Amino acid sequence: MGEVGRPLVGQVVTVFRNRLRAEAEDAYRSELEVVADLARSMPGFVETKTFVAEDGERATIVTFADAESHRGWRDHPRHREAQRHGISDYYAEYSIAVGETSYASAFTRPDDA
Repeated sequence: MGEVGRPLVGQVVTVFRNRLRAEAEDAYRSELEVVADLARSMPGFVETKTFVAEDGERATIVTFADAESHRGWRDHPRHREAQRHGISDYYAEYSIAVGETSYASAFTRPDDA
C-alpha cells in the first residue's frame, strides 16, 4: 500500500462515479489510458485514483492544486472529447461532484521498527 497523499486547503477534488456498459470496457480502458496520462501532464495535477466496488460501480477521485488548474483540465479539448465519448459510448450512468477543499488533515503511522 502506498503513502497517503497530503491534502491541502484550496485543492479542487472531483469525485466521478460511473458504471460502464459491458460492451464498452475495452474501448473505455484504451481511452482512459490516454486521458489519465494527459491529466498527469497538466499543470497543477496532484493525483488520481480509481476504485471499483463489488457491484461494479467505479469511483475516480482526481485532485488538482487549485481552481485554475482544475479549469484547465476540465476544459482541455482532449478531455472534452473523452467526455463526449463517455456519454455516447461508455457509460450506463455517471455523476460528478467537484469541490474545493476547505479543511485538510492526514495521518501516517510511524514504522514500529
